[in-house]
Amino acid sequence: MNLIENSKLKWKHFVGGEDFDYPIDYWAALLRASDDGHVDLLYRWEPNSYCHFHRHTARTTSTVLAGELHVVDIDLDSGEETSHRVRNAGDYVCKEPYDVHMEYGGPKGALVLFNIFSPDGLLAESLARDGTVIGKSKLEDILRGSSSRSGAA
Repeated sequence: MNLIENSKLKWKHFVGGEDFDYPIDYWAALLRASDDGHVDLLYRWEPNSYCHFHRHTARTTSTVLAGELHVVDIDLDSGEETSHRVRNAGDYVCKEPYDVHMEYGGPKGALVLFNIFSPDGLLAESLARDGTVIGKSKLEDILRGSSSRSGAA
């Protein structure tokens, strides 16, 4: 399967509403999910747009396939930015669970492959600015074809 040029992928679109003070505009396509906890997802960010503020609850690897992805780590206690990294096409990262961050596409957006392993089935939690959980991404919902409030991976 060609991940960059594949018209057969089924994309789910996520946008923000008036509850958010940052532009949310991204897409997710499920590549594979199995009941043993493995999930492969493709995410596409529109230019200069975010996904929901979130934390991964499982070990997650990601590879930037196109564009650039900005990753801003946030300290939940202070609400302050602790780092800002720009990941370019070809960059690969493996992150342990519970890193709290914002992600957004660069001027040309971003296309990123995520590979997640979550034996307990909880993939990520979407957060309000104060750290309150406002949505959960669960393997069981993906396997059933339903979704939670957000698509944070």
